Amino acid sequence: MLDALSPEIRPAPQSLGVEGHRGRLRARFLTAGPEALADHELIEMTLFLALPRRDTKPIARALLAKFGSYANAISAPVPELLGVEGLGQAGVAALKLVQAAAQRLAKAEVLYRPVLSNWERLMEYLQAVLAREKVEQFRVLYLDNRNRLLADSPQATGTVNHTPVYPREVVKRALELGSTAIILVHNHPSGDPSPSEEDIVMTREIKRAASALSVVLHDHVVVGNGRWVSFRKAGLL
Repeated sequence: MLDALSPEIRPAPQSLGVEGHRGRLRARFLTAGPEALADHELIEMTLFLALPRRDTKPIARALLAKFGSYANAISAPVPELLGVEGLGQAGVAALKLVQAAAQRLAKAEVLYRPVLSNWERLMEYLQAVLAREKVEQFRVLYLDNRNRLLADSPQATGTVNHTPVYPREVVKRALELGSTAIILVHNHPSGDPSPSEEDIVMTREIKRAASALSVVLHDHVVVGNGRWVSFRKAGLL
């Protein structure tokens, strides 16, 4: 209830126009939480500081019309975001900052912890980083001898359905980091995480190269949109 608000967050009753609207959104967010705001309102609030003199409501609605959801909007490629009228570099930077913060928070949940016993948190992080990418990206999670994350290392970025990966580069990086185990990760921009024959062959090649130097391949995870497939759980490793 607004009566319970401190003066610092209670909107002035006479507030009108853009500033009044912003004050009411802030008050609702601070008292009722983010669930009380629709997607377009969350986007509006994200843009408040970046665009202090603009009415951000039409920009927010344009973003939703183009990308479909708040999550899709903040994870959209920069060139596509710059094509939205009124957003500009400041607005794009604000949206991408939110995406970066979400990814940092998700990564913090898996850093310095044994990833094999925090699997669901690891999948949440990988979904945050990869699920909405428009092209294939191949990453390697390098682990120490307690299976804690040493590094999440992007190895290559390819086309919408292919990423070149070189086993020797994967193993070389493991030796540089002193890593004793790895988890391979890549995304399928189609949204379907089903492994291809190329995925299976590449995984076997990396496993052979890693095993020769006593580096264990724990798994290969393929990330789709809202879904993922583990090679180990699927019996492919």
